[in-house]
Amino acid sequence: MSRKRTIKRPAARKGIWLIVALKFFKCLLLITMGIGALSLLHEDAAAQVTEWIGRLGVDPQNHFIHKLISRLWNVDDKKLEAISAGTFFYAALMLTEGVGLALRKRWAEYFTIIVTSSFVPLEVYELIRHFSAMKIFVIVVNLAIVVYLA
Repeated sequence: MSRKRTIKRPAARKGIWLIVALKFFKCLLLITMGIGALSLLHEDAAAQVTEWIGRLGVDPQNHFIHKLISRLWNVDDKKLEAISAGTFFYAALMLTEGVGLALRKRWAEYFTIIVTSSFVPLEVYELIRHFSAMKIFVIVVNLAIVVYLA
């Protein structure tokens, strides 16, 4: 007879629900990005994003916006398909983690530890390449999730 171990401590549930909310938020954000990438297929991505920026009233001369637009000049349909496939795959991982944790499944804790910790080396590499406070924040949050679940 196999026994399924679930999370039972009331204090642990609050932390788990916070992680679930984060996973679902990231999933929705990734799905939105994937759909956005697909909507740019067979379009001039840089021109389309420039139009969106104009509609949103964002300053197109902003350093970050200008850098984004200049990078989009080299994006073709093949790259957009790869970007959307990657974001949908990552969204599926986030959804799997979130649903499993919400259902209080032990496998979801292990899965989340493995997936989240597997991205930390890549995040550190990116931090070394281009330092930013946001990257440090992401690394700290991911490490906190791994430590909490472990």
